Amino acid sequence: MTNTENPSALPAQTLNPPSNPPGGVIIGLDIGGTKTHGIRFENGIPVADESAGSSNVQNVTRDEAARNLASLFGRIGGGTVSHVYAGSGGIDTEEDAAALAGLIEPHVPDAHITVVHDSRLLLAAGHAGTGVAVIAGTGSAAWGRNADGAEARAGGWGYLLGDEGSGYWLGREAVRYSLRRMNQGLPVDQLSAALLASCGVDHPNRLIAQFHSPDTGRRFWAQQARHVVEAAAAGHPASQELLEQAGQDLAGLALQVLHQLEIPGPVILGGGLGMNVVPLQDSFRRHLAEAGVTDVRVLDQEPVFGVLQLLAEQA
Repeated sequence: MTNTENPSALPAQTLNPPSNPPGGVIIGLDIGGTKTHGIRFENGIPVADESAGSSNVQNVTRDEAARNLASLFGRIGGGTVSHVYAGSGGIDTEEDAAALAGLIEPHVPDAHITVVHDSRLLLAAGHAGTGVAVIAGTGSAAWGRNADGAEARAGGWGYLLGDEGSGYWLGREAVRYSLRRMNQGLPVDQLSAALLASCGVDHPNRLIAQFHSPDTGRRFWAQQARHVVEAAAAGHPASQELLEQAGQDLAGLALQVLHQLEIPGPVILGGGLGMNVVPLQDSFRRHLAEAGVTDVRVLDQEPVFGVLQLLAEQA
């Protein structure tokens, strides 16, 4: 039974679980550009927590997505499951949702399957029924809902059209920075040296072919964002400016949605970068504060735990 909505160590507990957690066996999936995170809940208690590669068909082939889901369900268990609730990037149409549900269904043939955009999980995991969720991970997007049930979103167009403030954006900007220095006749500096070493090349000019090579892709370049974060922490001015710009761009996504929905907040920041990179968080908060938005929160648990809240709201 499928419902497609549009737009291992176990954790000790779910932070602030809903007061009436849904019963039965529920599987929550959070599908990002790099990994698929799955948790099996039994009567609201997480009993299995596993991850596999991405099963987002915008980032991997359909066959690879199917293999990664098979690997995940092989470890998290299928069988008698009452509901699978999956949040994924790139769920922009009913067809997108139905395609992902079709990959999940063989593993849980009797389950009710709901597929939504992954930012919806983030808002619920942030203990908010209304507000704006901003994802800063491999990609970036903002989604929100107001008290009347109206929804709006900004960004989430994918790495070729946007994804400002994301891991991919930072990785690409590190490459562009290194190439600009090369063209200006400047020596390799701290950030460029780390990038070259990570990419296994000895000169910035070789980054051009590698960036366009079919052997690298969105995930590879998103992983290079760590060099920007590390260089910024070591005092590298250009890397600090990149994190400042990332926070500003993400705040801009949030403001677009807040204005569309005519709400003051809250704004919840999640994703791998959003939850872990303090300078980006500081920039994000500061630019929102300058626009009068003060209720800004950094997600305090993995987005997949929002599944329980979403199902409790449906009950």
